Order: sequence, then structure tokens, then C-alpha cells
Amino acid sequence: MSINQNPEQKARDNIDKQLHQAGWTIQNKNQLNLNIGTGQAVREYQTDTGPADYILFVDGKPAGVIEAKAEQHGHKLTTVEEQTAEYAAAKLKWVNNKEPLPFLYESTGAITRFTDARDPKPRSREVFSFHRPETLQEWLSQGSLLRSRLQTIPHLNPSGLRDCQEIAINNLEASFQHNRPRALIQMATGSGKTYTAVTAMYRLLKFAGAKRILFLVDTRNLGEQAEQEMMSYLPNDDNRKFTELYSVQRLQSS
Repeated sequence: MSINQNPEQKARDNIDKQLHQAGWTIQNKNQLNLNIGTGQAVREYQTDTGPADYILFVDGKPAGVIEAKAEQHGHKLTTVEEQTAEYAAAKLKWVNNKEPLPFLYESTGAITRFTDARDPKPRSREVFSFHRPETLQEWLSQGSLLRSRLQTIPHLNPSGLRDCQEIAINNLEASFQHNRPRALIQMATGSGKTYTAVTAMYRLLKFAGAKRILFLVDTRNLGEQAEQEMMSYLPNDDNRKFTELYSVQRLQSS
């Protein structure tokens, strides 16, 4: 990294490093080779609205765009999302892209935001790193998105549930269907909070195709109790226990 670089050039150096760590092959536009690896990140790729900072290719096809900004932008990256969307919708040089690119990133090299334009109501979120090419490859091969599948979860069968548990799960799923990223269930001691949580997880895994669910507790004892609850949980629409259907792993260390 040169000491004479401007802030945006420094940001691009950090972005290059993170892309490399995520498994992308970084290329310049005048040395384009889409046959190297699964994913290629091409700098200064020409579009009909000007050069995009990076265009991401997966399996030789354009899949995403990165808008690079100086680190001073910080958490104001949302103000440049419209610019990213313009590049995503633009006509790319040298390839015949007929649809807008689905995966949109804004990054300073320190903060990165991501939008999946295929979502029912697309919105950006901060991510820890750029996704691997294989991850975007998998998403592109799926018939529908998680947020789309959350819209079609079947009605809850209340058999075996207390009234408070039924209300909690129905409200949680309604929150998901309204594309709210966070929800809080508040229940009294002894009302079956863990059983409610396992029921909600079971429905997310079975009907929404959730891939992984992280269940956090603040003491080891609660972790052991949650694991026992999952091991004994028998859904009301299947004769097999939760742990026969899905893998449960209790993390033993940090």
C-alpha cells in the first residue's frame, strides 16, 4: 500500500484483501479471464453508466457489483445504495446481461453492506465479510429465497401448545412475513419458552428451509437444558424426534 494513495484507493486495497480471503480471483478489466476459479472480481468494469468499482462474476456470469467508498463514509454507506443499483441495472461491456445483477455491496474496506435484490422487499444489511463465490452460486441455484419462503409458512397447528405459546409463534411468524429483522418474545417463567423456541425453529427448518439456527444462552446449565429439550421434542406432524430430523450441536468452547 502506497503512502501517497487517496482514501478510496486505500479502501480498495482493503477490499481486494477481503475478496481474496473470501475466495475471489481479483482481475483488472484489461486482463479479463472468466475461466479462473468459481468467482472473479473485476476492477473498473465498464458499463453503459460508467465504470463500476467491481463487478462480480460467478461461473463466468455477472452476479454482483461492489461500490467502493473511502473509510470516512463509515455508516453512511446507505446513501450510495442508489448508485450501486444503477450499476447493477446497467448494460455491461463484453457480456450480454439481460437482467439486473442480484447481489449489491457497498464497502469502505472496514464496513460492508449487502443487499439481495431478489428479496420481496430488498434492504441492505451490514455483513462481516464478502460472501464466498460458492455461497452466491448456491443462492443463484435455489428456486426461492428464505424471505420468500417465510411468506408461505403454513398455518400453525396448535395441538399440544398452550395458548401463550400459540400466540407467540403466530406473532413471530407474522413479524417474519412483514420482513422485520428482529423480534422479541416475552413470556412468563414456567410458560414453556424453550419449547416455544424449539417449535418455532422446527417450523423455520421444515417449512422455510432455514439452513442454520444459532440458539444462544447465557449459562452452561441453560445450554444443557435447551439441548435436552431439543432431544425430547416430538413435533405434532411427524413421529420422529427433532434430533432425528435435524442435527443439533452444543458448542463446548469459545
